[in-house]
Amino acid sequence: MDGVFDVLLLLALPASGKSEVRSYLEERDPEQFHMGPTVQIDDYPYVHLQLVIDEELMKLGQPRMFHGDDPGGQRNGPFKDGFELGALGRLLSEDFDELVAGKAERPKQAALRMFERMDAASAAAGAKAKLMQLPADVLKALAAAMENEIREFFDAKAANCPSSLDGKTVVVEFARGGPKPDAMPLATGYGYRGTMSQLSPELLRRSAVLYIWVDPEETRRKNRERARPDGEASILFHGVPESVLDQEYAACDMAHLMETSDVPGTIRIEHHSGEVFHVPAARFDNRTDLTTFLREDPGTWKEDDVKALQAQIKPACDRLWTTVQAQRKQTERK
Repeated sequence: MDGVFDVLLLLALPASGKSEVRSYLEERDPEQFHMGPTVQIDDYPYVHLQLVIDEELMKLGQPRMFHGDDPGGQRNGPFKDGFELGALGRLLSEDFDELVAGKAERPKQAALRMFERMDAASAAAGAKAKLMQLPADVLKALAAAMENEIREFFDAKAANCPSSLDGKTVVVEFARGGPKPDAMPLATGYGYRGTMSQLSPELLRRSAVLYIWVDPEETRRKNRERARPDGEASILFHGVPESVLDQEYAACDMAHLMETSDVPGTIRIEHHSGEVFHVPAARFDNRTDLTTFLREDPGTWKEDDVKALQAQIKPACDRLWTTVQAQRKQTERK
């Protein structure tokens, strides 16, 4: 849209403040951040379904499919195959296509349809199709166990799909990283380079990246702090197992992508199709933790905390908007 971000990719390591920032941008006069009314999509619901699928498979005497065991005793370890991170990007692209069309599917056989989607995304991203390859009796039992929860997923997604995106900003939220490398880039399949290369061209063309900058060490500290006992009930208070942090979030490639882009103010994404995209990008520096207070009731927020946050996030959004406008003008001249 002409006056607002069309699609804002809100990206960061876990526990960096993505959800808090999203809420702040939505509630504090979104227009000052160049945003319209927002529509939200993220990949966490798919990860949750994968975790539940793994648990149900274990009940059926089958091995976990998506995630390995966590040495710390939590229910999930890292992805068995790093290419599954790109598969999540493909699922997000499908969700975005539904938003553009103004209609989301509500399949009669919800579980089987989800299994088909996950398999197709995995295969396209470089992993293996797995779910529909299960023995017939196992597949039938798994689908029965998952049907209600997956149907609720499709219903919630359809309810979140407006008839039009006119004047709205789609906020796409996800976290990426990878095992700590000797040098950049990260291992194939990991990081923002890996996932964004799997996003649809339509989504990439319409996107701008607001990256919340927090060091991996600070991510670990904040992750431990936010992991309250009832964390699964709230997106603001769920923790990530240490083994997952080691394998999937020990390093972040966003700074590398921004520093090596051949177009200032963008990140260069070499798409799996061979096409190259220069996606506008800006960093909001949250290394001094300007956002944790946002988890509490707004009535308890201190004015000094709000001012400190505003002083960092507003200029970041303005810089990003300047790049978006310049890119739009360049496109119009072609």
